[in-house]
This record gives sequence, structure tokens and C-alpha cells, in this order.
Amino acid sequence: MKYFVYGKKEVDYLKGKDKKLGEAIDDIGPIKRPITPDPFTALVGSIVNQQISNKAAATVHRRLVELVGEISPRNIADKSKDEIQSCGMSHRKAGYLKGIAEAALTGQVDFDLLRTMEDEEVIKTLTSLRGVGVWTAEMLLINSFCRPDIVSYRDLAIRRGMMRLYNLEELPRDTFDYYRKRYSPYGSVASLYLWVLSAKE
Repeated sequence: MKYFVYGKKEVDYLKGKDKKLGEAIDDIGPIKRPITPDPFTALVGSIVNQQISNKAAATVHRRLVELVGEISPRNIADKSKDEIQSCGMSHRKAGYLKGIAEAALTGQVDFDLLRTMEDEEVIKTLTSLRGVGVWTAEMLLINSFCRPDIVSYRDLAIRRGMMRLYNLEELPRDTFDYYRKRYSPYGSVASLYLWVLSAKE
């Protein structure tokens, strides 16, 4: 298992920039967030996870692996949409998975080349695929490429964590952007802690 790598440099920077976040970092301690280095596999996982609980997503993902074996463009392309749907996902999602497999096989998207692109270029490339929105692309940037400065406004848990951290009743976009800029260039590490804060009772 591989994890998002960060250390003292990033933590010290965020503590120096934001006292409340610094207190949360000290309270929570180091976070081991698993990553999926292969971007195609990570993208499949993100699509499976869309709009369902983590428990349901784990079940669907397990069934998909049982159906296709290793998650790869060829293995997914070789299965019918109905077979993929039978793993417990919607017909629409099954179509999305078939579509990204086809994009990989035809070279419409070069998943290896994505690693060399800037964040915005990766987002633009991936969102050209059906079923892949900005949030899904941003999650791939963190969960596969470990890009250092991703704080997603489209991520409900990140917004909830930010509201809890600063005791906010609401979070307008300009307020979110104010904090996002404060965390830069280590926004992804801030995101890890915001996710934990959002889940606290």
C-alpha cells in the first residue's frame, strides 16, 4: 500500500500560516491516506465512488475486480455494459467505465502522459470524458499523482471540514478561496486534515 507523502516542511508551513489549522494538525497527528498510483485504476475507482457510500463503493469495486480481474482498459473493454452494471452500479456508470476504457485504448487520453501535465491541463483532458467532472479530476490529482496544492470547492467534505474548523455557518466561494490561497502551495495536505475534521462527530 502506498500513501500520500508529506512531512515536516508542509506541516510547519501550514501551522505558520493558519493557527486553527495548526491546532487541528497537532490534534489529529500524521495522516496515512492511501493512493492509487495508476491513473486509469484511480479514475475507475473515482467513478465507482460517485454519489454512493464508501461501504457500497467497496462492494461494487470488489465485484468489478471479480468480474474483470486486474482493472485495465482492455479488461473493461472486453466486458459488456450489462456485465459491468451487474456489479451493482447504474447503467450510466457502466457506460462511463466503457467510455474511459475506450479512450485509453484508442489513445484519446494518454494516461501515462497525464503525469507530465500541469494540474489544469489534467483537469481539462479528463473532463473531456463522459462521467468525469472537475471534482473527479481533482481527486485523481490528489489520490493518484499526489499533487501538492489541491483544495476542491466541489468536495462537500472539504467544505464541511473548513466550516467546522472556522466555526462558519455558511461558506461563500470567496471565503473558501481566501483559505485555499492561505494553504497554498500545500493545499493538498490541508485537504487531508479537512477531510478528517468533516468526519468528526
